[in-house]
Amino acid sequence: MRYILFLFLSLNLFSSTLHLATSANPSRLNPVLATDSSSSEITGFLFNGLVKYDKDLSTIIGDLAQEFYFEDEKTLIFKLHKNVKWHDGESFSAKDVVFTYGVLVSSKISSPYSANFRFVKSVEAVDEFTLKVIYKEPYFKALETWMMGILPEHILKNEQNLMNSSFNTNPIGTGAYKLHQLEHSKNIILSAFDDYFEGRAKIDTISFHVIADPMTRFMMLKSGALDVGSIEPMQYERQLKSDFFEKFNIYENISQSYTYLGFNLRLEKFKNPKIREALSLAIEREELVKILFFDHAKVCTGPFLPGTKAFNESVKAPSQNLKRAKELLAEAGYDAKNPFTFEIATSNSSEIRPYAAQILQHQLKKAGVIVTLRVMEWQAFLNMVVFPHKFDTVLLGWGLSPTPDPYMFWHSDNDKQGGFNLVGYHNPEINRMIEESQSMIDSEKLSDIWREMFKIITDENPYLFLYIPNSIATVGKNIKNIEPAPIGIWHNYILWEK
Repeated sequence: MRYILFLFLSLNLFSSTLHLATSANPSRLNPVLATDSSSSEITGFLFNGLVKYDKDLSTIIGDLAQEFYFEDEKTLIFKLHKNVKWHDGESFSAKDVVFTYGVLVSSKISSPYSANFRFVKSVEAVDEFTLKVIYKEPYFKALETWMMGILPEHILKNEQNLMNSSFNTNPIGTGAYKLHQLEHSKNIILSAFDDYFEGRAKIDTISFHVIADPMTRFMMLKSGALDVGSIEPMQYERQLKSDFFEKFNIYENISQSYTYLGFNLRLEKFKNPKIREALSLAIEREELVKILFFDHAKVCTGPFLPGTKAFNESVKAPSQNLKRAKELLAEAGYDAKNPFTFEIATSNSSEIRPYAAQILQHQLKKAGVIVTLRVMEWQAFLNMVVFPHKFDTVLLGWGLSPTPDPYMFWHSDNDKQGGFNLVGYHNPEINRMIEESQSMIDSEKLSDIWREMFKIITDENPYLFLYIPNSIATVGKNIKNIEPAPIGIWHNYILWEK
């Protein structure tokens, strides 16, 4: 605590500092390689894409691009802002976008985001501030693809190994903040970029305290050592007193994410669909939501989120049926003398998920299933369990775009190193439907095929879809100009004042 207090006092030597916490060290502060939540969160302050969603999540608007339009169904034109600078003072131009595209389609990197560019035929710099992107065929996410952060060509053009480059810990972006200090397991400090093209951020410094333990993060928030933080429903309902609400404003809305238990379908024990169905019927999702979240979450029924055009309202979460679960297990050769056994692996970066794993363990025991638990530090969990596919099951979550891309998570192509098809799901019919849907520009037809995919995937139980949590953000009342919106509170952070 002395170290934390020292940091807190020393950082306040800056004229204004926004104190945040992150649960783990960022693995790579590089937008094309940032796959963990800490890296993604921090790179969002350091880099810009060509476009972004508006605050209502309803329209795509310009970011580095001042203007954009389709010449035809396969040709996309971007007109770039002319006053954008990199953090080292060099000017941003169309050649940086061409370079970033080349990196993403290169065999030299392993990035799940490369899949988004598979329909791009060419990216051409027409002039210094104009880009022409030609697609092989119409693509429903053509615009959203370019929300990817853009890399500096002048710094990385001679880089031989971007995966292990020093750039990943010394990034140069175009964002409103630039990296000031990176101390792993201690503190990551960002400072406002004076020449940011939309105007200098009003808060001078953002300090991310790397705090793995959720309870320590909570205690720091309560003490006022953090200005912004997220809280769990249990904390909100039972562990906060009136003095906290006198100091903090609360902003709550449904998150754009869900949590699931994913089966490693490469293992023989999970290839039998009766086993997966039995495990699904053995759990009580409503109980999980009630115990963990009170009324601050809802049961997840499938792979696409409510409120999107891909959501299938006709698919309901299965009710717990222990009798049928035991029958299915018996048909697969398991009973009290020979119980089905597996391990749930998860991370301690979230206070909720280890408890969720314990509840699942208890529920499954009622069906005669023996579950062991493994709870790990986030980076170790990713590097030793998730990405090498060395697990029985993983308790994880996905944050999703308002326009879902089933290809990244459900197509067989992405059952590979660095891909997001972590569980090894293979269904030729789903592959065909995904491939067919990619070039659909008729929104009604696209919605229909998404909803059909929703039902097929859910029926096959590659995941047990569990819950969609609410996001409960707390912001100190001394932070001004917060404007809550469907996209969250961060959309106008350069206007915040402290």
